[in-house]
Amino acid sequence: MTQLKFDAKVSASAQEALEPHVRPVYDGPGARRLFIGEFAHIERTEPAPGTEKEASVKVRITHLELPNREQEDAVRDALRFLHLQRTAHGTFDDEGQLELADSTLRLTGGMLAFIETARLRAGLEHWREYAQRLMRGPDLTVTEMRHEMQALSDGLTAVLNTARDHDGED
Repeated sequence: MTQLKFDAKVSASAQEALEPHVRPVYDGPGARRLFIGEFAHIERTEPAPGTEKEASVKVRITHLELPNREQEDAVRDALRFLHLQRTAHGTFDDEGQLELADSTLRLTGGMLAFIETARLRAGLEHWREYAQRLMRGPDLTVTEMRHEMQALSDGLTAVLNTARDHDGED
C-alpha cells in the first residue's frame, strides 16, 4: 500500500487563506475549521525491490479556502454528499427494487436528492459487480451471454424505473 504524506509547506495562497484562522485555533484547544482544498504531487518514493519500506507519495496543499460561518452549512452538506456518494450501499428485494441500507439512509438526512443519488450509486455498484463477475467467470456461449446481458439490462432498467417512480412522488 502506498503511503500518503503531507509536506509541511503550503503554497503562498493557501498560507494567506489560513492566516486569519491561526490565532483562533491556537486560542481554542480542540478547535476545528472546515476547508476546501487541493493538493499536488511533489515527491514520490519507490523503495528498492526486496526492502520492507512502503512506497510513498508526498503532496503539498496548493489551494485552500475556509468558509465563513454563513457558508459552513453548505460546505458540510457538500462533505456529507461526497461521503454519501462514495459509501452508498443497498440490496435488491425480491421484486428487483433497491432498498438502501439504514446507514446510507441516515447520511441522507431526509434530503430527496441525496436519497436518489445514494440509490442510483448503490444500484450501479451492484450491476457493475455483476458485470465484473461475468467477465471473470467461465467462457459463456453466445446464448448464455445474451441471457446474462438481458439480466443486466433488466436490472439497470429497474434501477432507472425506480428513479422515475420517485420523481412523481411528492
